[in-house]
Amino acid sequence: MDKSLGQDAIDALFAAANTSKTETAEVAKEPEKFNFSRAGQISNDQLRAITTVNDLFARNLMHSLGAWLRTSFRAKLVAGEQLPFSEFIERLSAMAYICSVRLEPLGAMGLLEFDLAMILPLVDVLLGGVGRAGEQRELTGIEEHIMRSVMEMIMQELTLAWQSVGLEFAFEKRETAAQAARMLTQAEKTLCVGFEIRMPEAQGVLNLCLPAVVLNAILRRLIAEGDHPRRKSKESVMRMRELMRDSKVEVLLQLPPVRLQATEIAALKPGSVLRLPVAKHESSELVVGGLSMGRARPVRSGDHRGALLGTMTMVSTNSNNTGARAS
Repeated sequence: MDKSLGQDAIDALFAAANTSKTETAEVAKEPEKFNFSRAGQISNDQLRAITTVNDLFARNLMHSLGAWLRTSFRAKLVAGEQLPFSEFIERLSAMAYICSVRLEPLGAMGLLEFDLAMILPLVDVLLGGVGRAGEQRELTGIEEHIMRSVMEMIMQELTLAWQSVGLEFAFEKRETAAQAARMLTQAEKTLCVGFEIRMPEAQGVLNLCLPAVVLNAILRRLIAEGDHPRRKSKESVMRMRELMRDSKVEVLLQLPPVRLQATEIAALKPGSVLRLPVAKHESSELVVGGLSMGRARPVRSGDHRGALLGTMTMVSTNSNNTGARAS
């Protein structure tokens, strides 16, 4: 059987090949359709970076507010998702403290929602109470002023957590639900982060809503920072330790909380001795830089007052060392 091709057959093959190449090139040159509904979409890498940052914020807030309140305070990241702004507004509680948050240097605005069920016990502790959860109501003028201080502390911790990308948070003002609904367009995509807040006798949630579109550039920088972690040389670590040796921190040895009758306090005069109902074997709390470090007993070391350390709670110690002195 003759398998040779004639000139006409060869020309037909080349023509078919050229037609196929032309069609492929036309398909490649066809412009890709842009889906505007994906504008501002946050990637999985960005969500992971956000989770890391907000975990840091929750831990820092737990320590700073706990030291300020002098009571147990827990903050935990529980949710992070992307939602249309309209859906975030629908989820707002009828009894909630809502405030606007300014994001610098982006010039954008976000929202923060705090349960009143959590705020009232928190304010009660700051006013000298025990922080019991009671009937929900609106805040008084004094309580509003106290809450502004609490919100400014929250803004400081948010700024500290996001400082690697230069994002700063500033408390703007308290907003009503109607005012909050006009902060952003209803269809705008937002990043919503939820935190669970716990105190000994109360619990609630703290929700942060940020515009996703303006965060994209910041988030790309955040991922870049995570891909290139900074390495500390041995020389820089030693230098830092040398510099820290001469630093000073506030150290307090405070007695456990006790209850006294108001008549005993009212009867105090210069030179009076107030007997505290504290057992002689009861140890005190050693607080260093606002953080509880453990239990200790008051002692004298020469001409100085000191503390005989019994247990450590915030830092690890050598198991062979059962005590230490601080003057």
